[in-house]
Amino acid sequence: MEIRSTTDEDHGVFIDTLHTAFGRFPETTADGRGTWWSALEPDRGLLAVTADGRPVGTAAAYSFELTLPGEVVVPTSGVSAVGVVPTHRRQGVLSAMMRHQLAELRGRGEFLSVLLASEATIYGRFGYGPATRTRRLTVQRHKAALAASRAGGAGAGSGSVEVMRRAECGELLEQVYDRYRRAQPGALSRPHRWWDRRAGQPPTSPAPRYIAVHRDADGVPDGYASYSLGDGDTLTVDETIATDDSVFTTLARFVLGHDLVGKVVFKHVPPDHPLRWQFADLRAAEVGHDTDWLWVRLLDVPRALTARGWSADGELVLDVSDPFLDEHGRYELAVRGGVAECVPTDREPDLSLDVRDLGSVYLGGTAPSTLVRAGHVKAHHPAAAARADALFRTERAPHCLHWF
Repeated sequence: MEIRSTTDEDHGVFIDTLHTAFGRFPETTADGRGTWWSALEPDRGLLAVTADGRPVGTAAAYSFELTLPGEVVVPTSGVSAVGVVPTHRRQGVLSAMMRHQLAELRGRGEFLSVLLASEATIYGRFGYGPATRTRRLTVQRHKAALAASRAGGAGAGSGSVEVMRRAECGELLEQVYDRYRRAQPGALSRPHRWWDRRAGQPPTSPAPRYIAVHRDADGVPDGYASYSLGDGDTLTVDETIATDDSVFTTLARFVLGHDLVGKVVFKHVPPDHPLRWQFADLRAAEVGHDTDWLWVRLLDVPRALTARGWSADGELVLDVSDPFLDEHGRYELAVRGGVAECVPTDREPDLSLDVRDLGSVYLGGTAPSTLVRAGHVKAHHPAAAARADALFRTERAPHCLHWF
């Protein structure tokens, strides 16, 4: 079997093989735009091909930017379109593609890779760890009254809301999303290619949507909510993008006040978002589909740890194993003034952990002590977990809502 990179000429074969792996049939459009896969980058795909020339597996990567704690923006690869046709599963094809891809990413000089896992049991063995979570809130409209803010803040927003059709405001959405993602840890960029080719899911896809656009007191767009009203009485909000909590509250108040609606579903809400606390009825919002979202894989531990910002000073020795790549390293992490140094060391470790567990704590969404308690991470002395928690803790929880 051969693992090889794809070219423009392989596009049709790649798409057919990918869909065969998932038992689906590809959508067809006149110019190739508007399909979920239309933003694939032909030079970043992989095909697994048998000795007699049959394609049996696919993997791809998108060129994204990821926002790290401290509002640090770095390049990353978004791994996607991974599949093996049914006749060749459990024969090492997936592992071979993953190993080949990680080598390619390192060859490009990248130190991080991310993906969305179709199944939670697949990608841990390749070194990816779940790093962000998202949840769905369902609100019955008769319970949807928001309480008055007792201390100003998020409930006391100013500005205006305008309703537009998705087809009218693509450039505006692109600009607002880009402003938002640069300040949100865990957020991915949406390159212009995605908006131009209408790839992915709403609001980038061609699906008809209404967009509630929020403008500040000076008329500058600073948030939006993409929504649709289904055949029943449910209004579904694909995503709410806001530069601060008051803008989010204003947009939430708008959709919750929509006529002819029995309930409102917010599909992507950060687990720590204050919206639930803003209802007059604390039980108004039902939490559902609380799930992992972005998985992170460190390809170069020292570069990754020195790239992000830190909100506390301290030192930590990490003993990191990478079973999939058969690698092992021990690193001294020292943070001073929010800036980290990370170098190999022979000192006794504070924590021993797998690279996938380091991926889970990297963005600050999972406390190291949680993984110690779960039996994933070994703490070598009583203070180690608390010291790691203090270091990795972030002022703002990571969240990602981009689908790829």
